Amino acid sequence: MSIGRKNIIYSIAQLLIVAYCLFPVSSFAQKEKKYIYEGNKQYDNKKYNEAEKNYNQALNKNKDSYKSIFNLGDAYYKQNKFEEAAEQFQALTHKATSKDTLSKAYHNLGNSLLKSKKYKESVDAYKNALKNNPNDEDTRYNLSYAQQMLKQQQQQQNKDKKDDKKDKDKKDQKKEDKKDQEKKEKQDKKDQEKQEQPEKQISKEDAKRLLDALQNDEKDLHDKMKKQQVKGVKGQIEKDW
Repeated sequence: MSIGRKNIIYSIAQLLIVAYCLFPVSSFAQKEKKYIYEGNKQYDNKKYNEAEKNYNQALNKNKDSYKSIFNLGDAYYKQNKFEEAAEQFQALTHKATSKDTLSKAYHNLGNSLLKSKKYKESVDAYKNALKNNPNDEDTRYNLSYAQQMLKQQQQQQNKDKKDDKKDKDKKDQKKEDKKDQEKKEKQDKKDQEKQEQPEKQISKEDAKRLLDALQNDEKDLHDKMKKQQVKGVKGQIEKDW
């Protein structure tokens, strides 16, 4: 076999290898587009759950597909799956290739966060969208609305904190009042028990001594009274002339 013929065969073999390697890529790309197309049809017909499935199938073929991720986020959003939608749009902010696509990703991220009542995060998303597209009036309007909702949320949180503090103070005061009441009741009980306590009984010896003392006092008193009566009678006797 001549050298020229060998080179031709080798070149053909190389072309076949390259074509074989590229065929699956092309096939995957076609299937990805097919799923996106089907997903878009379902989306337009408001069959968002079916659209979600098709977009996920497209991502199985190409996990970095910007269109699949973006459309999947929209399908989630339409089903009120706002956290899942935000996750998709957040991922797109790292994949966007132009200011326009980045602005749209941040805009939709802001919408998803707004629906989740994450107002501070939605404000930041809208601001990032405007950095990439300052002329987007829809984003500007949404930013204003998100800022207003954030202000109301903060006011409500401050009110809730004050109410919680008032409730805590009331509970603490009730505890103190209860302690004072329990202390008073305990002292009243002690005083009552003290008043109701029976007199201490005296011993037999003490009782005898007390009785003897009383008898002696009575005898002395009797003797004194007797003497006074004798003196009184003597003084009243007069001679009968």
